[in-house]
Amino acid sequence: MGTFVISKRFDDRYKFVFTSRKGKTIFTSPSMELKMECEDCIEAIKANIEKYTYVKARAANGKYFFKMMLEDTVIATSRKYTTPLLLEKGIDEIIRTAVKSDILDFTMNEFVFPD
Repeated sequence: MGTFVISKRFDDRYKFVFTSRKGKTIFTSPSMELKMECEDCIEAIKANIEKYTYVKARAANGKYFFKMMLEDTVIATSRKYTTPLLLEKGIDEIIRTAVKSDILDFTMNEFVFPD
């Protein structure tokens, strides 16, 4: 099952990533000013996964990626894939597991394993 991970960027803005069950990033959201925006966006994805479209493209280096969109708004951009089949597997993982995925919050900058 995939996992949504909320974290803080170096510029004090927030983002979330969706990772596969093996821990590989599938997509990353744009920067958001508030953590609450990330949480709301994740809940919207989980509640309405069938409404999103996946626009596939090819980067200048020949690798494949997709943009997850709702109407004309980019919700997230995928990592780069080496083949179209791997890209399809990434999209399939989102559709199959996003609804039941956990949310992890790593925004507190606290060590998970203190000394």
